[in-house]
Amino acid sequence: MSKARMPWKNVIGGSIGNLVEWYDWFVYSSFAIYFAASFFPKGDTTAQLLNTAGIFAVGFFMRPIGGWLLGRYADRKGRKAALTMTVTLMSASALLIAIAPTYDSVGYIGAAVLLVARLLQGLSVGGEYAASATYLTEATPPGRRGFASSFQYVSMTGGQLIGLGLQIILQNTMTEEALKSYGWRIPFIVGALAAAVVFYLRRSLMETEAFDEEGKESKHREAGTLKALFTHKREFLLVIALTMGGTVAYYTYTTYMTKYLVNTAGLEKGTASLVSFCALFIFMLLQPLAGALSDRIGRRPLLITFGFGSMLGTVPLMTALSSVSGFWMALLLTLTGLIIITGYTSINAVVKAELFPTHIRALGVALPYAIANALFGGTAEYVALWFKEGGIESGFYWYVSACAAVSLVVYFTMRETRDAALTRSEQDAPAQPVAERV
Repeated sequence: MSKARMPWKNVIGGSIGNLVEWYDWFVYSSFAIYFAASFFPKGDTTAQLLNTAGIFAVGFFMRPIGGWLLGRYADRKGRKAALTMTVTLMSASALLIAIAPTYDSVGYIGAAVLLVARLLQGLSVGGEYAASATYLTEATPPGRRGFASSFQYVSMTGGQLIGLGLQIILQNTMTEEALKSYGWRIPFIVGALAAAVVFYLRRSLMETEAFDEEGKESKHREAGTLKALFTHKREFLLVIALTMGGTVAYYTYTTYMTKYLVNTAGLEKGTASLVSFCALFIFMLLQPLAGALSDRIGRRPLLITFGFGSMLGTVPLMTALSSVSGFWMALLLTLTGLIIITGYTSINAVVKAELFPTHIRALGVALPYAIANALFGGTAEYVALWFKEGGIESGFYWYVSACAAVSLVVYFTMRETRDAALTRSEQDAPAQPVAERV
């Protein structure tokens, strides 16, 4: 059976490891409210969260390095090889966090171990995003790539949901003291073991036709090199700009939202976790629908809708969330923000992959995306807490809106990528009727 006839096998194979990767990545943030005091001196809760958020942000600054190294590796050795390597690194980093010593026992050495683990995670995720995005895009027939690539955020969100679900279970089966003492280590142990299992699953993946064709027909000597990448400077800068608004909004409504509902709105930790879980579950289900819609109407309409929604809706939504007092209203407002973001998350991976030729596709997706995430996504939580510590928390809402406004300009001016040909056979094939795209 040809690769083109097995899209679901490719989608599942490319996504399952991505789920574990992002479970490990996000579980750091969702459990930070419990382990923050374990690695830093006793004191103000916001200050402790600020320290852990700083280490969270540092992990993002490894993502450009991971994007460069693993993106190059994926373009030269294959998408499958890169996917296997990234999940191995993530397993090791999760294990490090699980066994990290506390401040009370070894002082700041524990925080140093935490930092090293986050650096490894950043390295891994920097390559995982591109390898997964490239694999899901290349392993799917034309006309269904938006739908297939949307499962990248299905798996990313699924990983976060598993982390939040485990948090809710632990909150209801363990005392607050037990969670802060040792319970927070459990999700990292689970992540390390799951990643080890996925390592074997990913070894059975088939390489994509686009990569095989490139290797057999051209043996491109500049595959995965910075020299080749910078011959596409416009696309490189385009990825940074189109990612800017989306990544800030995404991390605001996902990794930061639980802490925001607890630390600003004053909700109970269990209630805030349940709000995030329910909102993210619905958000996850929306991704394939939006991805399929992009296969029919194009990528730009969804991006533009997100840009307008985030630019105009962030300030009123975050303001309302700051004073919310019950589960249902918090859920409604959080879900509204996530629905807006769906216009970006469901298709951003495929848009980036469709911008570059095969021999630099993984690197072209990885490096500029990682840079944008290091500058904007990884710092979103830190910037939010910095504004809060300074007594001007509303300044963060305007910051998110401004980032969305910049990306909106890009969405209006960029070219449509839906009909990009990724292989020689696609270049030679006649155009597909719109009615057959989904």
